[in-house]
Amino acid sequence: MRIITVNLNGIRSAAKKGFFTWLAKQDADVVCLQETRAQQHQLTDSLFHPAGYYCYYHDAEKKGYSGVALYARREPEEVITGIGWADVDREGRYLEAHFSTVNIVSLYMPSGTSGSLRQEFKYKLMDKFMPYLRELQKSAKEYIICGDWNIAHKKIDLKNWRGNQDHSGFLPEERAWMDELFGAAEFVDAFRVINQEAEQYTW
Repeated sequence: MRIITVNLNGIRSAAKKGFFTWLAKQDADVVCLQETRAQQHQLTDSLFHPAGYYCYYHDAEKKGYSGVALYARREPEEVITGIGWADVDREGRYLEAHFSTVNIVSLYMPSGTSGSLRQEFKYKLMDKFMPYLRELQKSAKEYIICGDWNIAHKKIDLKNWRGNQDHSGFLPEERAWMDELFGAAEFVDAFRVINQEAEQYTW
């Protein structure tokens, strides 16, 4: 199974830059998208529903903000939008598709860079999300969580780690949360399992 995950920074903007032309050449089975920044009524053009894919969107209530999507070659057995917490779900941050052997998630965690209120919101979500993730781990199904976590886990994962130690996205509390995710919670950073090279970030 070939899975691609991309933060689009706006699906309509990405479309103008050739994203869907690129995607058509990738032969992906599942495509997870984050930060679509559009609502479904703005995505009626067939371009946003690529041929050969079942397409699912979870939009933010706020226009031009957040949003996730998932495209799949095979129709999922079930699609879940949201984690059941209204404050998060109204921002369109979680979409989960169930297949016969694996469940795949498109996730867009919030950023705290805009100020202390959003950082506090991020911490609250982290506190609520970890037990949720642990329950997923206990299930009989395999999970692949694709997305933009808005956290750099280790020094190797960002360019200027010294200058970012007191910035959202690389704070000690955030990195400790990732330690738990890849430690006691028993998830695996699949990318880092196969690639330990520096400067692999794209943003």
